[in-house]
Amino acid sequence: MNKITNTFCSFLLACFSVNCLAEGKILATPGVSQIEGAGGGGIVPWAQLAGYATQESVSVSAACGRVTVKDFALNTCGLQANFYDRLELSYAKQRFEVSPLKLDLKQSIVGAKIKLFGDLVYTQMPQVSLGIQKKKLHTSDVAFSLGAEKDSGTDVYIAASKLHLGFINGYNWLWNITARHTKANEIGLLGFDGAHSSKKIQFEASTAIMLNRHLALGVEYRQKPDNLNLGENHWKDIFVAWFPNKHLSLTLAYVDLGSIAAIEQQTGWYLSTMWYL
Repeated sequence: MNKITNTFCSFLLACFSVNCLAEGKILATPGVSQIEGAGGGGIVPWAQLAGYATQESVSVSAACGRVTVKDFALNTCGLQANFYDRLELSYAKQRFEVSPLKLDLKQSIVGAKIKLFGDLVYTQMPQVSLGIQKKKLHTSDVAFSLGAEKDSGTDVYIAASKLHLGFINGYNWLWNITARHTKANEIGLLGFDGAHSSKKIQFEASTAIMLNRHLALGVEYRQKPDNLNLGENHWKDIFVAWFPNKHLSLTLAYVDLGSIAAIEQQTGWYLSTMWYL
């Protein structure tokens, strides 16, 4: 994983030396950084790729965020690179604070997303992308004690996104639908697979209204499997995202994570910031 981080840093320095960083696309259309590192919403990866790269340019971006609920907190930092609006590569590190046990769980995620067809704005059909997230849990004792079978796993997803300009009373409207094949417990923080594994395809969705060029208001929903039979719930959030320019975004959300490791009523707040270069 250190080699991957070093590669991103080298790529960033190279971009500065040859001026390859991009500012194409309409403001806010790349979305923000998802908690697993991909471009999209806070909890759902979208079809659009991170950053403002066009077919003639490359862009890089970085983000950090924190989710704080009643008994847990998730800290995530990540890097993304967008190559010619065709391929996105991402890397994220997560630290999950478990207050009842006074310990932290750590996970790293390497991701890739490729644009298959369509465009978010300029085609009648939605933009459709195929993504993969390779996850490695570095602190597996808790996961194994709860019945998880593995400390690593791979999520594969396909996402469709579309932005309708002036669709709702003159306001721009965005929607996204994602289907994910996963064996992850609590997105991998409690390991992968388990004795009660059954349904593997999970559905995720997001929708947002652009209140103006700089401000978006939306909601997200994410299904999750209950492989450990702990009553793992689906996730929901209501978010507002601010895009002052093409170099920065800030996202604030109210999140409802339901039950985590059989501890119920995990609601709270999510705050993240993303830098686009």
